[in-house]
Amino acid sequence: MAGKKVLIVYAHQEPKSFNGSLLKIAVEELTKQGCSVTVSDLYAMQFEPRATRNDIVGHLHNSEAFNYGVETWEAYKRGCLSKDLVEEQKKVREADLLIFQFPLFWFNMPAILKGWMDRVLVQGFAYDFSKIYDGGLLQDKLSLFSFTTGVSQEIYSKEGIGGDIRYVLWPMQKYPAWFGKYRCMESCTSVVSKSLNLTSVMLQRMSLRRRGRRCWLPGPSV
Repeated sequence: MAGKKVLIVYAHQEPKSFNGSLLKIAVEELTKQGCSVTVSDLYAMQFEPRATRNDIVGHLHNSEAFNYGVETWEAYKRGCLSKDLVEEQKKVREADLLIFQFPLFWFNMPAILKGWMDRVLVQGFAYDFSKIYDGGLLQDKLSLFSFTTGVSQEIYSKEGIGGDIRYVLWPMQKYPAWFGKYRCMESCTSVVSKSLNLTSVMLQRMSLRRRGRRCWLPGPSV
């Protein structure tokens, strides 16, 4: 939709990977729609995933016992978070849609993306414990998980050894969305395995293009 702003948080080391291809398709399709698209390429940025004392500029609220959640909350209120966090929060604040593009690692998102969420979506910016769920601070935003599994579709089925993919995604999607109160759309899962043929890959790319055209329409959320 023309005029909308999109932030894609991309977590893959190789631009020529299938994830890289899906990123390119998303940028192309959303740009065609008139959207302004920003990409945070975490590996290219050498984004620091560790939540440490370095995220706070200046003095600590309590120098006797370091509590990351409390310290970043206090630093956010004072405008004393590190420059990289301020920059990423600005991107999130301006975005109407957040897309997370990543490969599934050990039934979870890559550590660099988890670190992005830990460090960027801090209390005061994304949520407040007095305003979680119905009063989250990221209301009116949409989010979409677009990820690859690296295995066949059957692995993440109800009867598969990996279990139902919905249960794997539950903590990744639901808790940030609940706390921040943004609407998490039904995820876009791409099956990528060594046995996948070119036709199947092309069909998945076409599916993502169709999803890009529909992302602004009312639809199911999770």
